[in-house]
Amino acid sequence: MAKMNGKTESEMPGLDLEHELPAADNDENPSDASRTEESALTELQKLKAERDSLLDRLARAQAEFDNARKRAAKEQQDFRDYAALDAIRPLLPVLDSFERALQTKSEAADFRGGIELIYKQLQDALAKLGVKAIAAKGSPFDPHQHEAIEMVETTAVPDHEVIEELQRGYKYKDRLLRPAMVKVAKNS
Repeated sequence: MAKMNGKTESEMPGLDLEHELPAADNDENPSDASRTEESALTELQKLKAERDSLLDRLARAQAEFDNARKRAAKEQQDFRDYAALDAIRPLLPVLDSFERALQTKSEAADFRGGIELIYKQLQDALAKLGVKAIAAKGSPFDPHQHEAIEMVETTAVPDHEVIEELQRGYKYKDRLLRPAMVKVAKNS
C-alpha cells in the first residue's frame, strides 16, 4: 500500500489517487453535474464579459487622457504664439503716428513737437503694459539696475553716485528688462 501524506490508501477513503481529488459519489445524478458545469460556464462567461468591459473602459480612459494631454499642449503652444498680441496692440497707434509725421512736410520745430508727442504716446503705451523706466542720474549706483560703463573721478558728487545716464534702463513689473548704462562718480 502506498502512503500519501503519512496515511495509507485505506485510511483515505474517497480520494481518487490519480488526481488526489475526492472521488465522485456514484449516487449523484448526471443531470446535477451538467447543471453545475453549466452554472460554472455561465459564471465564466459573466467574468469574461466583465473583464472585456473593464478593458474597454481602460482603453477609453487612456485615449481620453492622451487627448486631454495633446489638447493642453496645443493650448500652451497657442498661448506662447499669441502672448505678444496684447503687447503689440497698444503700439500700433504709435506706429501710425510715426507714419503720419514722416508724410508731412513741416518746419523743424513742428516736426520736433510731433516727435515728442509720439514719444509720450509710446511711453504711455509701455506704461499700460507695465514697463517702467529706471531712475538713474543722481541716484546711488545699484548693480542690480545699473551697468557702470565708466568710473569718473570727481569730488562734485558723492562716491558711487550716478552722474550720467548713457542709455535708459527698463523694468517690466518687477523684472529687469535692461539695465541702465551709466557713468559713476569715484572719489579718491
